[in-house]
Amino acid sequence: MNPSKPLRWVLIGDGESPHLLKWARALAQRPDIELWAASSRGFLPEFDWLIPAGRRHAMNTRPEHAGGNLGVFKQLPGLGAWLAEVDADWLHAHYLTSHGTLAWAARRGWRLRAGIIGSAWGSDILVTPQQGWAYRWLTRKVLQACALSTSDSQHMSGVMKTLGAGEVMTFPFGLEAMPKSSNAAASRKQPWLFFANRGLEPIYRPERVIAAFAAVAAQVPEARLVVANDGSLREPLQQQVRDLGLAERVQFVGRLDATTQASHYAKSTWYFSLPQSDSVSVSVLEAMAHGCVPLLSDLPANHELLGEPTQRGLIVDEAALPGLPAQLRALSDRLPAMAAANRAWVAEHGLFAPAVEKFLKRVKELDSTT
Repeated sequence: MNPSKPLRWVLIGDGESPHLLKWARALAQRPDIELWAASSRGFLPEFDWLIPAGRRHAMNTRPEHAGGNLGVFKQLPGLGAWLAEVDADWLHAHYLTSHGTLAWAARRGWRLRAGIIGSAWGSDILVTPQQGWAYRWLTRKVLQACALSTSDSQHMSGVMKTLGAGEVMTFPFGLEAMPKSSNAAASRKQPWLFFANRGLEPIYRPERVIAAFAAVAAQVPEARLVVANDGSLREPLQQQVRDLGLAERVQFVGRLDATTQASHYAKSTWYFSLPQSDSVSVSVLEAMAHGCVPLLSDLPANHELLGEPTQRGLIVDEAALPGLPAQLRALSDRLPAMAAANRAWVAEHGLFAPAVEKFLKRVKELDSTT
């Protein structure tokens, strides 16, 4: 490739996802990147400011959260023809068992010269390949086709290697900027206020968050929980809260804009995230950056995040929830120090821009050898 010419780069993912939007923001203004994007759905309005309409391809499908999205793969002919016209240097697929498959199949079917980069998001590696031999075979094919893959935890990188991945870069899908901090902000923390904002879907097990909070509420009258986000389990969760007699102490606030969400992080002392499978969650990093103490499920990536022994939060023993209030009280004297340590750790390890710089440096090295 001509080193003076920008890399023609195509993001392939869900254009209605804030995660793909964050990648677009990181790449769009760079003089060394000519950014294009293909979305299995539509595009968030913010993309209008980042990528011209003529460089975007919307497949306008409505994939389901739980998978089984054959409609996405029916869009391959249109995507392949569009990519052939784009003639990109790199196809950067986000979520490997759907968009990674599209990139791999388009490259083969339309004989594209582009290399493939695959960014794993979590369940595409930690859950989907376990659902049957066909998913596992497909994941292997996609990973083997990638010149470079990215992962946000050492645990997930290891799983990717066992599935046939070549080179994998590991870095958190971190924050774009640290939230401002002040003594006044620290003083707004409410000692027994809990916040949760993962999707209200089965993989995130929000019912376990309610159960864990109920164990605390049984012993701490002032405890309160705010549940943000939305999903298929919202109504059952609200019924669970009513059945537990906690309707006055648990608030469901739905999807939040960034400013409102930041205000909840700022007020909350504790942050719940208890999914059945996970890599390093951006939401957990956000909570830590706001000085929250995370309460996490017993997963390898969460141990990586909190340190050993858990220095920056607590792994919740879901088999012994009645003991959770005592564990939290035992941390009371350490809370200010933990909040400061969490902010410092995210500032050093959890910011996105430095990771993207290292990532792009490696891509250019690979590009120079092709």
